[in-house]
Amino acid sequence: MEIYDTEEAQVEALKRWWKENSQSTIIGLVMGITVILGWNYWQDYKKQKTNQASAMFEQVQKAAEASKKDSVDKLAAQLKEKFSASDYVAFTGLIQAKVKAEAGDFAGAKEILKGIAAGQNKELSNIAKLRLVRLMLATKEYEQGLQLINEIDPAAESSFSGNYDELTGDLYVALDRLDEARTAYQSAQRNGHQSPLLQYKIDDLATAESLSPKK
Repeated sequence: MEIYDTEEAQVEALKRWWKENSQSTIIGLVMGITVILGWNYWQDYKKQKTNQASAMFEQVQKAAEASKKDSVDKLAAQLKEKFSASDYVAFTGLIQAKVKAEAGDFAGAKEILKGIAAGQNKELSNIAKLRLVRLMLATKEYEQGLQLINEIDPAAESSFSGNYDELTGDLYVALDRLDEARTAYQSAQRNGHQSPLLQYKIDDLATAESLSPKK
Protein backbone atom coordinates (compact mmCIF):
# COMPACT_ATOMS: atom_id res chain seq x y z
CA MET A 1 0.00 0.00 0.00
CA GLU A 2 1.22 3.52 -0.76
CA ILE A 3 2.48 5.92 1.94
CA TYR A 4 -0.05 8.72 2.57
CA ASP A 5 0.47 12.10 4.24
CA THR A 6 -2.75 12.25 6.24
CA GLU A 7 -4.81 9.86 8.29
CA GLU A 8 -7.85 10.64 6.09
CA ALA A 9 -5.93 9.61 2.98
CA GLN A 10 -4.90 6.38 4.65
CA VAL A 11 -8.52 5.61 5.61
CA GLU A 12 -9.73 6.33 2.06
CA ALA A 13 -6.99 4.15 0.60
CA LEU A 14 -7.96 1.35 2.98
CA LYS A 15 -11.60 1.63 1.95
CA ARG A 16 -10.67 1.45 -1.72
CA TRP A 17 -8.45 -1.58 -1.09
CA TRP A 18 -11.19 -3.33 0.87
CA LYS A 19 -13.75 -2.62 -1.83
CA GLU A 20 -11.47 -4.09 -4.45
CA ASN A 21 -10.24 -7.09 -2.45
CA SER A 22 -12.91 -7.89 0.14
CA GLN A 23 -14.47 -10.77 -1.81
CA SER A 24 -11.20 -12.58 -2.48
CA THR A 25 -10.07 -11.95 1.12
CA ILE A 26 -13.27 -13.42 2.57
CA ILE A 27 -13.12 -16.40 0.19
CA GLY A 28 -9.49 -17.02 1.13
CA LEU A 29 -10.30 -16.80 4.83
CA VAL A 30 -13.24 -19.18 4.50
CA MET A 31 -11.17 -21.61 2.45
CA GLY A 32 -8.38 -21.48 4.99
CA ILE A 33 -10.77 -22.23 7.85
CA THR A 34 -12.37 -25.03 5.80
CA VAL A 35 -9.02 -26.63 5.10
CA ILE A 36 -8.03 -26.47 8.77
CA LEU A 37 -11.35 -27.92 9.93
CA GLY A 38 -11.23 -30.58 7.23
CA TRP A 39 -7.67 -31.57 8.16
CA ASN A 40 -8.55 -31.77 11.86
CA TYR A 41 -11.61 -33.88 11.05
CA TRP A 42 -9.54 -36.23 8.88
CA GLN A 43 -6.91 -36.64 11.60
CA ASP A 44 -9.59 -37.34 14.22
CA TYR A 45 -11.25 -39.80 11.85
CA LYS A 46 -7.98 -41.66 11.19
CA LYS A 47 -7.20 -41.79 14.90
CA GLN A 48 -10.67 -43.17 15.62
CA LYS A 49 -10.31 -45.84 12.92
CA THR A 50 -6.86 -46.80 14.21
CA ASN A 51 -8.20 -47.13 17.75
CA GLN A 52 -11.06 -49.31 16.52
CA ALA A 53 -8.70 -51.54 14.54
CA SER A 54 -6.38 -51.79 17.55
CA ALA A 55 -9.25 -52.82 19.82
CA MET A 56 -10.35 -55.52 17.38
CA PHE A 57 -6.76 -56.75 17.06
CA GLU A 58 -6.62 -57.16 20.84
CA GLN A 59 -9.73 -59.35 20.58
CA VAL A 60 -7.93 -61.45 17.96
CA GLN A 61 -4.95 -61.89 20.28
CA LYS A 62 -7.17 -62.98 23.18
CA ALA A 63 -9.06 -65.43 20.97
CA ALA A 64 -5.78 -66.90 19.73
CA GLU A 65 -4.44 -67.26 23.28
CA ALA A 66 -7.62 -69.15 24.15
CA SER A 67 -7.19 -71.34 21.02
CA LYS A 68 -10.57 -70.19 19.68
CA LYS A 69 -9.83 -70.79 16.00
CA ASP A 70 -13.34 -69.95 14.76
CA SER A 71 -13.37 -66.66 16.68
CA VAL A 72 -9.97 -65.74 15.23
CA ASP A 73 -11.21 -66.42 11.70
CA LYS A 74 -14.39 -64.41 12.27
CA LEU A 75 -12.60 -61.42 13.78
CA ALA A 76 -9.94 -61.51 11.07
CA ALA A 77 -12.63 -61.36 8.37
CA GLN A 78 -14.35 -58.44 10.10
CA LEU A 79 -11.13 -56.52 10.57
CA LYS A 80 -10.18 -57.02 6.93
CA GLU A 81 -13.61 -55.80 5.79
CA LYS A 82 -13.71 -52.71 8.01
CA PHE A 83 -10.04 -51.68 8.04
CA SER A 84 -8.60 -53.06 4.81
CA ALA A 85 -5.89 -50.37 4.58
CA SER A 86 -4.60 -50.92 8.10
CA ASP A 87 -1.44 -52.87 8.96
CA TYR A 88 -3.52 -54.52 11.67
CA VAL A 89 -4.95 -56.71 8.88
CA ALA A 90 -1.49 -58.16 8.23
CA PHE A 91 -0.73 -58.48 11.96
CA THR A 92 -4.00 -60.35 12.38
CA GLY A 93 -3.16 -62.53 9.39
CA LEU A 94 0.11 -63.60 11.02
CA ILE A 95 -1.77 -64.66 14.14
CA GLN A 96 -4.47 -66.36 12.10
CA ALA A 97 -1.86 -68.32 10.11
CA LYS A 98 -0.16 -69.41 13.34
CA VAL A 99 -3.45 -70.65 14.79
CA LYS A 100 -4.23 -72.56 11.59
CA ALA A 101 -0.77 -74.15 11.50
CA GLU A 102 -1.08 -75.24 15.13
CA ALA A 103 -4.43 -76.82 14.24
CA GLY A 104 -2.84 -78.70 11.35
CA ASP A 105 -4.36 -76.54 8.61
CA PHE A 106 -1.08 -75.93 6.82
CA ALA A 107 -2.72 -75.15 3.47
CA GLY A 108 -4.87 -72.42 5.05
CA ALA A 109 -1.89 -70.97 6.91
CA LYS A 110 0.19 -70.86 3.72
CA GLU A 111 -2.51 -69.02 1.77
CA ILE A 112 -2.74 -66.32 4.42
CA LEU A 113 1.04 -65.93 4.58
CA LYS A 114 1.28 -65.69 0.80
CA GLY A 115 -1.19 -62.80 0.86
CA ILE A 116 0.82 -60.93 3.51
CA ALA A 117 4.07 -61.68 1.68
CA ALA A 118 2.68 -59.96 -1.41
CA GLY A 119 1.73 -56.82 0.56
CA GLN A 120 3.35 -53.36 0.52
CA ASN A 121 4.71 -53.42 4.06
CA LYS A 122 8.22 -54.80 3.49
CA GLU A 123 8.88 -55.80 7.08
CA LEU A 124 5.62 -57.70 7.45
CA SER A 125 6.15 -59.18 3.99
CA ASN A 126 9.50 -60.61 5.06
CA ILE A 127 8.12 -61.96 8.32
CA ALA A 128 5.39 -63.73 6.34
CA LYS A 129 7.94 -65.16 3.87
CA LEU A 130 10.12 -66.48 6.67
CA ARG A 131 7.14 -68.17 8.32
CA LEU A 132 6.02 -69.54 4.97
CA VAL A 133 9.44 -71.12 4.38
CA ARG A 134 9.38 -72.60 7.88
CA LEU A 135 6.01 -74.15 7.10
CA MET A 136 7.45 -75.57 3.89
CA LEU A 137 10.30 -77.02 5.92
CA ALA A 138 7.81 -78.59 8.33
CA THR A 139 5.77 -80.08 5.47
CA LYS A 140 8.91 -81.35 3.69
CA GLU A 141 8.55 -78.97 0.74
CA TYR A 142 12.28 -78.36 0.75
CA GLU A 143 12.80 -77.48 -2.89
CA GLN A 144 9.80 -75.12 -2.85
CA GLY A 145 11.28 -73.37 0.18
CA LEU A 146 14.61 -72.91 -1.55
CA GLN A 147 12.86 -71.59 -4.65
CA LEU A 148 10.94 -69.01 -2.62
CA ILE A 149 14.15 -67.79 -0.98
CA ASN A 150 15.95 -67.64 -4.34
CA GLU A 151 13.19 -65.41 -5.73
CA ILE A 152 13.79 -62.79 -3.03
CA ASP A 153 15.86 -59.75 -4.05
CA PRO A 154 18.86 -59.74 -1.65
CA ALA A 155 19.38 -55.99 -1.99
CA ALA A 156 15.78 -55.19 -1.08
CA GLU A 157 15.68 -57.60 1.87
CA SER A 158 19.20 -57.07 3.28
CA SER A 159 18.10 -56.67 6.89
CA PHE A 160 16.60 -60.17 6.79
CA SER A 161 19.45 -61.84 4.89
CA GLY A 162 20.77 -63.67 7.95
CA ASN A 163 17.35 -65.18 8.63
CA TYR A 164 17.09 -66.37 5.05
CA ASP A 165 20.62 -67.79 5.11
CA GLU A 166 19.90 -69.82 8.25
CA LEU A 167 16.66 -71.14 6.77
CA THR A 168 18.50 -72.02 3.58
CA GLY A 169 20.93 -74.03 5.67
CA ASP A 170 18.05 -75.84 7.39
CA LEU A 171 16.54 -76.75 4.02
CA TYR A 172 19.89 -78.06 2.73
CA VAL A 173 20.32 -80.17 5.88
CA ALA A 174 16.88 -81.67 5.28
CA LEU A 175 18.00 -82.48 1.73
CA ASP A 176 21.26 -83.99 3.09
CA ARG A 177 23.29 -81.40 1.15
CA LEU A 178 25.61 -80.68 4.04
CA ASP A 179 28.31 -78.69 2.25
CA GLU A 180 25.71 -76.24 0.95
CA ALA A 181 24.13 -76.12 4.40
CA ARG A 182 27.45 -75.16 5.98
CA THR A 183 28.00 -72.43 3.40
CA ALA A 184 24.56 -70.99 4.13
CA TYR A 185 25.08 -71.07 7.91
CA GLN A 186 28.51 -69.43 7.59
CA SER A 187 26.98 -66.74 5.40
CA ALA A 188 24.43 -66.07 8.14
CA GLN A 189 27.27 -65.72 10.64
CA ARG A 190 29.17 -63.30 8.40
CA ASN A 191 26.03 -61.19 8.11
CA GLY A 192 25.95 -60.86 11.89
CA HIS A 193 22.81 -62.95 12.28
CA GLN A 194 22.09 -63.41 15.98
CA SER A 195 20.58 -66.87 16.32
CA PRO A 196 21.07 -68.92 19.50
CA LEU A 197 21.13 -72.15 17.48
CA LEU A 198 23.30 -71.10 14.55
CA GLN A 199 26.68 -72.12 16.01
CA TYR A 200 25.14 -75.32 17.31
CA LYS A 201 23.95 -76.16 13.79
CA ILE A 202 27.43 -75.57 12.36
CA ASP A 203 29.02 -77.72 15.08
CA ASP A 204 26.40 -80.41 14.55
CA LEU A 205 27.30 -80.55 10.86
CA ALA A 206 30.95 -81.12 11.73
CA THR A 207 29.99 -83.89 14.17
CA ALA A 208 27.75 -85.56 11.62
CA GLU A 209 30.50 -85.52 9.02
CA SER A 210 33.09 -86.91 11.42
CA LEU A 211 30.80 -89.83 12.26
CA SER A 212 29.82 -90.58 8.68
CA PRO A 213 31.67 -93.45 6.99
CA LYS A 214 34.55 -92.37 4.74
CA LYS A 215 33.97 -92.88 1.05
